[in-house]
Amino acid sequence: MRFLPHLVRTTAFKLTAIYLVVFAAFAIFVLGYVAWNAKNLLDDQIRSTIDAEIQGLAEQQRLGGIRRLVQVIERRSRGPGASLYLVTTPLGERIAGNIEALPPGTLDRQGESEIEYARSSETLDQTNHAIVRVFMLPAGFRLLVGRDVEERERLRVVIKRAAGWSFLLVVVLGCFAGWFVARRVLKRIDGMNDTARSIMAGDLKGRLAIAGTGDELDRLAGNLNAMLDRIGELMSGMQQVTDNIAHDLKTPLTRLRNRAEEALRTAQSPEQLRAALDGSIEEADGLIRVFNALLMIARLETRQISDSMAPLDLAEIVDGLSELYEPLAEEAGLTLSASVEPGLSLTGNRELIGQALANLIDNALKYGKPEGEAPATVVVTANRVGDMVELGVADHGAGIPEADRGRALERFVRLDQSRSKPGFGLGLALASAVAHLHGGTIRLSDNAPGLAIVMSLPIVPPPVDRPVTEAPQGSTSQPDAAGFQSA
Repeated sequence: MRFLPHLVRTTAFKLTAIYLVVFAAFAIFVLGYVAWNAKNLLDDQIRSTIDAEIQGLAEQQRLGGIRRLVQVIERRSRGPGASLYLVTTPLGERIAGNIEALPPGTLDRQGESEIEYARSSETLDQTNHAIVRVFMLPAGFRLLVGRDVEERERLRVVIKRAAGWSFLLVVVLGCFAGWFVARRVLKRIDGMNDTARSIMAGDLKGRLAIAGTGDELDRLAGNLNAMLDRIGELMSGMQQVTDNIAHDLKTPLTRLRNRAEEALRTAQSPEQLRAALDGSIEEADGLIRVFNALLMIARLETRQISDSMAPLDLAEIVDGLSELYEPLAEEAGLTLSASVEPGLSLTGNRELIGQALANLIDNALKYGKPEGEAPATVVVTANRVGDMVELGVADHGAGIPEADRGRALERFVRLDQSRSKPGFGLGLALASAVAHLHGGTIRLSDNAPGLAIVMSLPIVPPPVDRPVTEAPQGSTSQPDAAGFQSA
């Protein structure tokens, strides 16, 4: 019984009750309409019968007068299922017929009426209902012809009884259906609540049960599970970022402190102190760039960007970056070439796409030189494939093993072969965040030899939510000639 009040308050039970009331009202309306039409039909049949009787009696009266009319009425009154007849004198004295008692004043009202009466063969206290018509005959005689409405009353009783039983059946079945549906729904809701409480208690791997019926509760549970998976990924990423920051930033911070301590201990002139301060500032700028890149990645992953989407000329972006990085490529002993499909454009954020492409080119220049003195080329391409634009950067370096390619897109991940190079492992993570923001993907593949990285971006990206206009605080890095900042 303690479960019943909780059950009655559920939405499923309330909806079932509303459906029950609507259905009961509709059923009562239908039964009432049927009863009303049946009553009218029976009344019309009775009136038709009375009209036929009156026409026949009128003909008999014209042929034989009042005497013949009385004889015909006496004969018809004794037949089974006979109509109601009564002939009286001008003073109201009964001459012939099968009616013993009438309400006072009935014979004084000509035309049709519905009355109570008693047959001559019945006791006077047992009354029935009938539809009758009263006519005035020559010399003041009165004629009453009618039909009993017993069949109509019997039909009314049958319909009334059927309505009562139907209403009772609807209420019982409706209450049972409401109890069954509400209990079933409430059981699933309670299961969801239990799972939610366990998740709030710390079981982040808990997920809502899915019955497999595909109903609205299954869809809700599926969406909530997807949300929990996304929250779990973000929390896991946050924990990983925290661990990576503590691990990878410890070295430059320690180096910064040691340099300052060494300057205080060993510097003998202002020039030596200036050199130590310059080195400290350089280390601090590197740390600031790391934090700015982390802020940018966080904003991209939460779909926050600093500028709105606009049509972009990819040839302009690729040519500008190629011109910017060509001297760096020559210093690294590499050749940088670009190939862009004519008339290629897409809708996106120019700074972010340029930043991502710059990171990919910078990554290729760092790790794209093959062992030995063999000449190598870094190729930047932009092509349209269906409704997507593919921006690719390919080199001929050592590449990345297939097992490590997914991990290379995470923040602060630096593979063993890249430990000797400067950097913090944020370039590919930023490029991946930019691709996902624009509704695209990024993939790493073997260039045989080397690494090929391709960003696939839709020509028209999905809508971007929650735009912001402020830039990351504390940034001291300056934009380069192409308008992009190094990550």
